[in-house]
Amino acid sequence: MTGIIAQNVGRTSGLIKSAGGGGGVWTLISTFTSDGSDATATFDSGIDSTYPIYVFKFINIHPETDNVGFMFNGRDGSTAYDAIKTTTNFKAMANEGDDDIYFGYDSSRDLAQSTDFQLLVQDIGNDNDQSCSGELWLFNPSSTTFVKHFYSRMNGLYFQDYIFAPFIAGYFNVTAAIDGIQFKFSADEIQGGKIKLYGLKDSA
Repeated sequence: MTGIIAQNVGRTSGLIKSAGGGGGVWTLISTFTSDGSDATATFDSGIDSTYPIYVFKFINIHPETDNVGFMFNGRDGSTAYDAIKTTTNFKAMANEGDDDIYFGYDSSRDLAQSTDFQLLVQDIGNDNDQSCSGELWLFNPSSTTFVKHFYSRMNGLYFQDYIFAPFIAGYFNVTAAIDGIQFKFSADEIQGGKIKLYGLKDSA
């Protein structure tokens, strides 16, 4: 065996090491597991200057209510999750019958110097088999010089049995460090799933 698998057989920690010293080292910082009645999933510690990159992994995030969006916002030193951000996005979608397909830019989901929560994926259904999964990457959130870039890649099961695959990119346009991230649905509760926060450090 080579690569990540070979170097991690038998490991029980949250550390994932890439092959041959290349790439980076991943460390699991914290895990949110829904108890079935969570208004938000909040990561209010562990995001600092320790790592230049932070990655959130979403695993089967399931909503209480049908036809809701999964979204996030950042905290920039206060207690509120309302950091100013500018974003752009595009998406692909297709229904289960494969007779309604779309790919393109979605200007209605952009934010321009807004404190609003950014939508990661829209219109998730609450059937027992419906959820969303994916990841959000946040770069150098402790910087007080540069904007804080982020991007997400998501998959979501639309309430009318479509697969949604949006890509969101943007930046927090603040000089303060981003020291917290909060996730929620556009209405009601998170009723299932996990979110894992990793720190990624260059191994060189």
